[in-house]
Amino acid sequence: MVEAVIWDMDGVLIDSEPLWHEAEMAIFRTVGFAMTREHCLETQGMRVDKVVEYWHARYPWTSPPSLKDVEGALVQAVIDNIQARGEALSGVRDTLAFLAGQGVRMAIASSSPMIMIEAVVSMLAIGGYFEMLYSAEYEPYGKPHPGVYLSTAAKLDVSPSECLVIEDSMRGILAAKAAEMRCLAVPDPALRDDPRLAIADWVLPSLALFDSAFWERIQP
Repeated sequence: MVEAVIWDMDGVLIDSEPLWHEAEMAIFRTVGFAMTREHCLETQGMRVDKVVEYWHARYPWTSPPSLKDVEGALVQAVIDNIQARGEALSGVRDTLAFLAGQGVRMAIASSSPMIMIEAVVSMLAIGGYFEMLYSAEYEPYGKPHPGVYLSTAAKLDVSPSECLVIEDSMRGILAAKAAEMRCLAVPDPALRDDPRLAIADWVLPSLALFDSAFWERIQP
């Protein structure tokens, strides 16, 4: 049985991926890298410090700001975008309420830094649903490494085999499966025809389709 549902955040709870892309393109433009939305998809689901390192390695800038300064500016730009225009994705509130009604324990495990997780949870007023919030910033490696999910399960004192992860990115799906957890993919529209989604246990185009019948179907 599913004892705990571990939620990714960006692109799952909140429609933040477009806001990330907007912030990335604006911030990287300041260091001379003309980032496109295709570039953004290339690093989607990656921890923010690794995003900055990834693009610096390919399009290095030789003068200030430092990588850490770019990382900080990017995080703040995303938070500003989320607070101004962020919205819960379709079906999220109903799914949270349904799972809470089933007595399922819930947590968030995100690649985003904790300051951003807390900002999203506060803005959406959904903190009461989660026993814990956890960020991959506390792990040696980000997704697709399974560490963030394994640590979350350990902190909940739940076996990985009893966890269901809800993810939208391939890096996150890989992390969930590497942790030996079941995974429901609710993919970004750009990934909906990606054959790699076959590694997820279930795929839904939207959490608006998560209902009692689906819940009964996924229970072993």
